[in-house]
Order: sequence, then structure tokens, then C-alpha cells
Amino acid sequence: MPKRVEGVVAMKQHFVLVHGIGGGSWCWYKIRCLMENSGCKVSCIDLKSAGIDQSDADSVLSFDDYNKPLMDFMSDLPENEQVILVGHSAGGLSITQACHKFANKIRLAVYVAATMLKFGFLTDQDLKDQGVPDLSEYGDVYELGFGLGHDKPPTSALVKKEFQHKIIYPLSPHEDSTLAAMLLRPGPLLALTSAQFREDGDGDGEVEKVCRVYIRTRHDKVVKPEQQEAMIKRWPPSTSYELDSDHSPFFSTPFLLFGLLLKAAAALDAIN
Repeated sequence: MPKRVEGVVAMKQHFVLVHGIGGGSWCWYKIRCLMENSGCKVSCIDLKSAGIDQSDADSVLSFDDYNKPLMDFMSDLPENEQVILVGHSAGGLSITQACHKFANKIRLAVYVAATMLKFGFLTDQDLKDQGVPDLSEYGDVYELGFGLGHDKPPTSALVKKEFQHKIIYPLSPHEDSTLAAMLLRPGPLLALTSAQFREDGDGDGEVEKVCRVYIRTRHDKVVKPEQQEAMIKRWPPSTSYELDSDHSPFFSTPFLLFGLLLKAAAALDAIN
């Protein structure tokens, strides 16, 4: 069982929220408000080419480059401070990399309908099972960017506006899916699908020091329930919860998501 690091200072809970592909820190506006009103400290990260970051997704070609804002944030944290990382969708890859590198600064990692692979996309099967969501049943849904040329694999992807509400936000308020349609940006597809994490050589390594929780989304059309279950079975977290939501519970079930995040943090306090 992961344990709290000696010498860590007790302070109010600090949640660090990480968006998925195409999103940004704006995704979390409801959760941030609820958390801050309850006395929590909240940091929302814009990864490279996302949110207010000005980078072009077609120029972000490696996962390390894409995830640098989160890794810099973790590096800058005081050694005696621990945070609760929350990753949504592809943001799961981001928080997993942080767990490999900064385990002693992380109290808990929460995966919300997120990619949870211990080593990232280490094999072709990983990419096939948990890589780019297969949305072919809806037709030609992706706008693709080809930053390296049209004879090379695509470097960015964005779900077309006419499909976004139906696929990503079907149970979310129309106001929120309208906001998302205005703010979603192409995500660095090539960088994300190249995400791989290696152990440093001593047993299970740093990543297993971090307690993990998975929050499943029952009506998810992006990371489908069977994909979520497969990841949980392959790399079991300490606990899993389920929300009666679409892929975006920060919009469709914000109060329930907020409650589960607090519940997960409180459960960790109870065993430490």
C-alpha cells in the first residue's frame, strides 16, 4: 500500500486538474468553483498547444514536449508538498508520467474516464486497444492535421463541431457543449500516441508508490465502458467508482464528480 512520505507538511488539499486531448484548464471551471468554495486549493494545467498555450498542435511532436507544463509544475512544487492529480481522458497519460517522475509529491492519482496504462503505449496492442478512440460508427468525425506532410501520419486531431455534442457531451448541458465548441483546439495526436514510460530499474519503481483511483463513466462514447474495465483489470487501482455520465462528467455530473474526488481524498486520509 502506498504510504505518505515522511516530513510532508499537513495543509489543505491541493488538487491539480489535467485536461484531455483538445481541452484545456477551462474544462474544469465547475469543479474548480466547487472545490475552492469548499476550501481546497486547485491548480488547472494547460498542456502544450491546449487552452491558452499558444503552441501549434502540429508542432508538438513528442509526449515529453506536450506534457512539459505539468512536469514543470510538479518540479516546482516544494519537496514537502503533496498534491492530488486528476486526469481526464488522455490526461491519464499525463498524470501517469508524473507518477513515474514525482511519486513522492503525489498523494493520490485519480483517473476520470482516462487512459490508465502503467507504461503508456508500449506495444502496438496498447495503441489498438486504448489509443485514438474508434469513432467510425459515427462517420468521418476527425479533422486531422498533417504537420509533417500529407504522406506522413497525422500530427493533430479534433472532433468536428457537428459531432462534438453527440459523442463527447451527449448528457451535458447545451451551454457547456456550446462553450466547448468555442474553445476546443486540435490536440497533438502524434505526441500523445508516442507516450511511453520506463521504469528506472528497482522493482516496481516509483509509480507503484502512488495510490490510484479510477472513476468510470457509464455512458461514455469516447473511452467506452469496456475499455475502462480492461484498463482497470490490467493495472488495478486501489478503488474504482462509477458515474452515470457521458465522457465529460465535469459538465454532465459536476456535483457527483466533485463528491467522488473529495471521497477518494478522504478515504486516503483514513488509511494513512
